[in-house]
Amino acid sequence: MSTFLVTGGAGFIGGNFVHRAVAAGHRVINLDKLTYAGNLATLTSLRDHPSHRFVRGDIGDHALVSALLAEHRPDAVVNFAAESHVDRSIDHPAAFIETNVTATLTLLEVTRNHWRGLPAAEGAAFRFLHVSTDEVYGSLGPEGRFTESTPYAPNSPYSASKAASDHLVRAFHHTYGLPTLTTNCSNNYGPYQFPEKLIPLVIQKALAGEELPVYGDGMNVRDWLFVEDHCDAIAMVLEKGVRGETYNIGGDSEQTNIAVVRTICALLDERLPAKSPRESLIRFVRDRPGHDRRYAIDAGKIQRELGWTPCNDFGSGLAHTVDWYLANQAWVAGILDGSYRMERLGQ
Repeated sequence: MSTFLVTGGAGFIGGNFVHRAVAAGHRVINLDKLTYAGNLATLTSLRDHPSHRFVRGDIGDHALVSALLAEHRPDAVVNFAAESHVDRSIDHPAAFIETNVTATLTLLEVTRNHWRGLPAAEGAAFRFLHVSTDEVYGSLGPEGRFTESTPYAPNSPYSASKAASDHLVRAFHHTYGLPTLTTNCSNNYGPYQFPEKLIPLVIQKALAGEELPVYGDGMNVRDWLFVEDHCDAIAMVLEKGVRGETYNIGGDSEQTNIAVVRTICALLDERLPAKSPRESLIRFVRDRPGHDRRYAIDAGKIQRELGWTPCNDFGSGLAHTVDWYLANQAWVAGILDGSYRMERLGQ
């Protein structure tokens, strides 16, 4: 049994990873600030689990993180903690720099200091895994895919802040020897995603009979990765990854935004027929500033070197996701309050 300090473990991807890790027999210390996207309801089934301890706190809190590392001596730190919504970064970029850059730097510094004090064998086995995004690479044309050697070209305050954190992680490995691993993933979807992102937001608005505003012409392309496949890949990188290396994780499922919205509408119409097809709710609206046209991940490295491939295609993964949200409307209602209005599709 390994012990992991998971940051951002009440969020979407982090929460799914925590569930997976505990089910696999690992012990998890779960540190989350509980901003709007962090939700303890995601962890309800783990409330009294002996292998899961939740701690509310900030990765930028030097004293708290130091104390947790000293007390629990984890085998790895897995960093999911981040501000991640592009639209919010356009409106309020400073919050993204604070969390994704400044607080991540504190986490790295504290982790480095802890790692240096470990006995040789324990230090050699220790890992710091940083979870990042394909958006750091910028926008693709109609051909090609992002590889681990693609130059960084972030186009939003969010992706620029994640690019900065990636560079810090790389620097801490090359300068101090910290045994880091970095993963850059494509767009995730699945259970427990806060409904500001495209798929859960479309589901909720379509169920409510509200208009479905789609940016621009709807032809922006994303490579979709089912969150459980992503968590399996992260676990494999923790187990087999070469320290200092970066691994791209993608679902090999490119879809235009408009195709995703229409597919969700069709799945909901099959399950809960409405008076008129939900596709009639689609409205095209002014595009988002700096909207990247296409992302696509070349996951060949993690497939060749570590043996990971996704288990879910987009059709089955999206159907599972729609069914999960239909069965968990109480969860959705519990995380939405008056401070957030679902006004824009976060694509």
